[in-house]
Amino acid sequence: MKILVINAGSSSLKYQFMDSETGEVFAKGLCERIGIDGRLTHKVPGREDVVREIAMPTHSEAIKSVLDIMVDPVYGVVASVDEIDAVGHRVLHGGMAFTESCVIDDACIAAIEKCIPLGPLHNPANLMGIRACQELMPTKKQVAVFDTAFHMTMPPKAYIYPIPYEYYEKDEVRRYGFHGTSHRYVSARALALLGRTENPEGTRIITCHLGNGSSMAAVKDGKCVDTSMGLGPLAGVPMGTRCGDIDATIVEYLMGIYGYDIKEMMTILNKKSGVLGISGVSSDFRDLSKAAAEGNKRAELALDKFIYEVRKVIGAYAAAMGGVDAIVFTAGVGENDFRLRKRVCEGLDFMGVKMDEKKNEGCRVEADVTGEGSRAKVFIIPTNEELMIAMDTAELAK
Repeated sequence: MKILVINAGSSSLKYQFMDSETGEVFAKGLCERIGIDGRLTHKVPGREDVVREIAMPTHSEAIKSVLDIMVDPVYGVVASVDEIDAVGHRVLHGGMAFTESCVIDDACIAAIEKCIPLGPLHNPANLMGIRACQELMPTKKQVAVFDTAFHMTMPPKAYIYPIPYEYYEKDEVRRYGFHGTSHRYVSARALALLGRTENPEGTRIITCHLGNGSSMAAVKDGKCVDTSMGLGPLAGVPMGTRCGDIDATIVEYLMGIYGYDIKEMMTILNKKSGVLGISGVSSDFRDLSKAAAEGNKRAELALDKFIYEVRKVIGAYAAAMGGVDAIVFTAGVGENDFRLRKRVCEGLDFMGVKMDEKKNEGCRVEADVTGEGSRAKVFIIPTNEELMIAMDTAELAK
């Protein structure tokens, strides 16, 4: 089936039009500056990119501009919108209501709205994208694919927080986790590489989605049993600008010293912390590596801290699952930074993990980079969240 995949942000909208069975991407692009002025970048394989300045007061105009260029006689890829079989939407937070993807109806929209307090930045934008598509393509099936759904198989001991239980019962405060569509895709590919797709029982996989936003997951028997992000995407390992796990006392302490209100404090933790906060250089790991190589000690410390925390989580998840059969590196940093992958694995000798440095060096494609004699496989698997969304959408649209 030909699926249009939509990822709507507050002032942007990414899209891919693809074949759910082959994974072929016919077109993809980005609408930027929605509500300001509007810019569309449209890409078709084998052609020059098209950039247009288009007024986009709302997401409806953004979706309309996408559909217009898709059927454009010069730049388009379909003769009419009828060739779009269904639309899949990435939705950040499904709360406890969604354990899997679903066809969007009034009940689904109401449940996504209910999750807005859990995803205040993303869920309203996701809903704007959904409503714009419903308005402009009322006959097309729309499917919601949730970032949190894959992690809903976690057992209570993994998702419960050690605070008064009433906050879980009344307010649904628990670990949810994110990047679930990515973790689901790469863990499924890892099972395929292990030859265990049909028989995942007994397998133990650790997936490392490392990028500007980073999260990790423990996947046992093909199901998530733990993940590093929490109620929101601020928890876990340090990230580009997010702090990851810290002592909550720090929040009260700094608010007391500097008179920050909670909004200012959360801005610091979300946008001024992580490797940017430590280094003072950048949130981009390429910039950090360059600065560290030039002798910048804080950039070096930021990288050391990130690698240390990733290694700690791998060790913790191996202990939680009673071992590990495969470690997977994915996302912007995990797929592209071979030096960082090497440094993470160098500290895992005690687990019998060995990497083939020659296979790893410069590798940016799906590959088995396991070293000789290693007790666990080491895989690089480029993530493909859009394909996962398209596959779910096609299945439900049928």
